[in-house]
Amino acid sequence: MNKEKALLSQLSGIPISKDSISWLLTPERFRHELLSRIKNAKNNIYLSALYLEDDEAGREIFDALLAAKSNNPKIDIKVFVDFHRARRGLIGQKGDSGNYFMYRSKNAVADHPIEILGTPIKTKEFLGVLHLKGFVIDDAVIFSGSSLNNIYLHVGDRYRFDRYHVIESPELAASMRNYMLHELSEDDAVVALGDKDNDKIPSKQQIRNFKVKLSQARYEYSGTKNGTRITPLVGLGRKKNVLNKTVIDLVKESSESLFICTPYFNPPYALSRALIKHLRQGKQVDIVVGDKTANDFFIPEEKDFTTIGAVPYIYEQSLRKFVKRQQWAIDKGLLRIHLWKHETNSFHLKGISADNQNYLITGSNLNPRAWSLDLENGLLIQDPEQVWKEQFSHEKTHIIQHTTQLYHYSQIESLKDYPVAVKKILTRIKRLRADFFLRRIL
Repeated sequence: MNKEKALLSQLSGIPISKDSISWLLTPERFRHELLSRIKNAKNNIYLSALYLEDDEAGREIFDALLAAKSNNPKIDIKVFVDFHRARRGLIGQKGDSGNYFMYRSKNAVADHPIEILGTPIKTKEFLGVLHLKGFVIDDAVIFSGSSLNNIYLHVGDRYRFDRYHVIESPELAASMRNYMLHELSEDDAVVALGDKDNDKIPSKQQIRNFKVKLSQARYEYSGTKNGTRITPLVGLGRKKNVLNKTVIDLVKESSESLFICTPYFNPPYALSRALIKHLRQGKQVDIVVGDKTANDFFIPEEKDFTTIGAVPYIYEQSLRKFVKRQQWAIDKGLLRIHLWKHETNSFHLKGISADNQNYLITGSNLNPRAWSLDLENGLLIQDPEQVWKEQFSHEKTHIIQHTTQLYHYSQIESLKDYPVAVKKILTRIKRLRADFFLRRIL
């Protein structure tokens, strides 16, 4: 254990003070903070999200960026979105569509257009996407797993619950901004989606070269191995993925308790094995996961069912299988499963807290897709003096307020309880033995 203990303690980070971090907690506060920061930005705005949607919230963000550029033409604004996601409509939407049409139409009438950079991580969307998170504005970082659309920003009746932190740190902001500038924007594979004259489709070789480069890239900063500090982490692929390694180290080195949030319960084998070992050592684990009805792809029974609607049920069966095998730990009070459900809203939280002193905030879903296919990042906060224990405890209370604790695996529905259409799809998947493949790419 002493050897394992040295792993995280030897990970350098950027020193930060107690008042450097603030918690927004709600999507409304996140939206207002983001818009306020954009309006008051002086030098640069670098935003990275899976997508910037062509809806009310997405257009509001885009217009705010255009206004900031118009008021200060010298300001450096770059928005990074996944290339493939930006060039298609919503799942099930037919016809020629995609968010890039909105980017082009707004830029076309702007005196000072902004850069919207389509970033292709793989040659096909299902093989991997830009899942890099972070809204870097001057000397501050707003970190959330959110993308930018109505539900993430709570414009309308529904919201998608996430985590939202503001870190005031010139060094962290510079590190994350420089990564996006040098590793992403300067690469030949990245496409300016807001330029109406640019219909470039990056070649397979360009994307492959880009992927290789990103798998080796890291955030650059001058750090310390002492005191309260924050470490930016980024990873792509299984080999030498520092983000994945840090997740496992957090679990292995925890001496008392873990608090884990994930929207889609389907942990990679290495993480599942580490969690089980943690429980067998008599240590506690709390897992907060969304109810299947709080999944992005859940289709209520009153609506027409499509194949994609089976996804929440696949994740639920993965959870049921895990809980059934670890029922002994629940009976001993070591494992607590918290199922999140709040009206018709959805759940998108990710992250790990260990022993009330090490905290990972991330956009990674902690599943096989995140582990090996997508470009993911996160921020590790090491707090040996526990200066943020109270704030993280308050966030934890906020997270679990709409949860129900499970005490037995039978509280989770089985295949026989599902609607007929879902039964047919899941039975067919099982018969074809395709469930293993699906869990790796969903």
